[in-house]
Amino acid sequence: MTGVPASAAGGSGAKPVRGGKLGTAAVNQASLWNIANLLTMLRLVLVPGFVLLLLHNGGYDPAWRSFAWAAFAIAMITDLFDGHLARTYDLVTDFGKIADPIADKAIMGAALICLSYLGDLPWWVTGVILFREIGITLMRFWVIRHAVIPASRGGKMKTLAQGTAVGMYVLALTGPLATLRFWVMAVAVVLTVVTGLDYVRQAVVLRRKGLAAERATAAGASGMAEGRGAAGGAGPVSGDSTAHGSTEAER
Repeated sequence: MTGVPASAAGGSGAKPVRGGKLGTAAVNQASLWNIANLLTMLRLVLVPGFVLLLLHNGGYDPAWRSFAWAAFAIAMITDLFDGHLARTYDLVTDFGKIADPIADKAIMGAALICLSYLGDLPWWVTGVILFREIGITLMRFWVIRHAVIPASRGGKMKTLAQGTAVGMYVLALTGPLATLRFWVMAVAVVLTVVTGLDYVRQAVVLRRKGLAAERATAAGASGMAEGRGAAGGAGPVSGDSTAHGSTEAER
């Protein structure tokens, strides 16, 4: 025995657990293949399949458009479940944070562009929705170091309205249902614009608060540094005075 405690010698005193740190890394890596991420991957894979189905046979075959609608509906349903599963069962990963919004924008953007290409939807509608979605995504990254912009109730209603309207346009509807889908899309466009402006307001407020907090933190750190400097400068003077007093007393 050396007489040195195991903790002082750099050990824990216990036998090393086999695969300790490596095992943790392996678990984190394996968590990439959780159910939430698999649903996100499925949604990404559905994008090219949806486009092929929608544009097959000239894009006006009711049967193929029904198949395209089924693919779009599956994508929208997985969008509802993957985020909920990730948050509920602690399955949030860096891949999911990046891939989930990309998958959302990809399926919606592909549907809007295809519908406008086929002449079913005005290009300005596609432009407004895509501009809002891309702009808000970039704005989230703009303020992400200060705070995260939470999904609002209006944003969720917007997503539901967009999904419903686009799904109705994918189907070859006629008569009253064709009229109804026009109004559903109108509601979706209004919600898209209104919630987009609200997100801009939130982003500006959060960024201002974040910058103010950073300035306050920097000012506090500077004040503490100055205080330590002043205390350090006074130290030797006090010490010299005490030593001098002791010498005088001894004499």
